[in-house]
Amino acid sequence: QVQLVESGGGLVQPGDSLRLSCAASGFNFYDYAIGWFRQAPGKEREGILCISDRDDTTYYRDSVKGRFTISRDNDKNTVSLQMNSLKPEDTAVYYCAVPLRYAGRCTGTLSAYDYWGQGTQVTVSS
Repeated sequence: QVQLVESGGGLVQPGDSLRLSCAASGFNFYDYAIGWFRQAPGKEREGILCISDRDDTTYYRDSVKGRFTISRDNDKNTVSLQMNSLKPEDTAVYYCAVPLRYAGRCTGTLSAYDYWGQGTQVTVSS
């Protein structure tokens, strides 16, 4: 059974850093890309960035370039999202997801992601 579990969210101040983790199970983790998404109150869910099976990073939001980075550990079946210089507009529920039909490649199409985690809340406020 495919399962994705996010952790690491919390309440931080503007300018702080936070590291989210996505623990995956139930599929051959090293063969697939993992994407990070977020959904702010009253807004649609949006893609942030993705890491392919070959460790290539694709950004879907210019607003996080230079501040957010993604990495994966195939030994631990985890993907991490390092978020630096956080801003109030980064406040959202953050999700990881896997596109099982894309053979390791990233995609920005939300409907392509077959399985999602339950999300972790990130709040940036002074």
